[in-house]
Amino acid sequence: MALPHVTETVNWGHHLVYWVGDRDIGGKMFAMTDLDGSGTGVLWFHVGQERFHELVETEGIIAAPYLAKAGWVTVERWDVLRLREYEDELRRAHALIYEKLPNRTKTVLAMPEKERAKLIRERQKVLAAKAEDKTGKKAEAETGKKTRDKSKPQNKSRK
Repeated sequence: MALPHVTETVNWGHHLVYWVGDRDIGGKMFAMTDLDGSGTGVLWFHVGQERFHELVETEGIIAAPYLAKAGWVTVERWDVLRLREYEDELRRAHALIYEKLPNRTKTVLAMPEKERAKLIRERQKVLAAKAEDKTGKKAEAETGKKTRDKSKPQNKSRK
């Protein structure tokens, strides 16, 4: 099953997360699977509030821990739904989340692939630099000493 603009990441140690759009450009997750079987259920996905109550009445489908308020369910075993039903539910989840994306993210997703990939790489560099800056500030706060930014020229003359 191929859905447009889907990316995958491994988060929280053992969850394969499916995103509508890259999360670095404002994409949002629409489904997750448990990679090592240590979590609750085998598949989590967004169903919206309208279908939420209908699906949790199905044997083997429960409210997703931590995500139920947002309209997510957890499938406890793979034999709860037929393959076609999984495909339909995931298509629905993808469509629901796509509709919630900010306009700027939809604009990026509408770009040609090369242009979009370049923009995502640039965004990832910016986020990495911010994370590095936070790490430096955190270390500074813990030690009580300022760390010198080596990218800035140092004024060595004293008056």
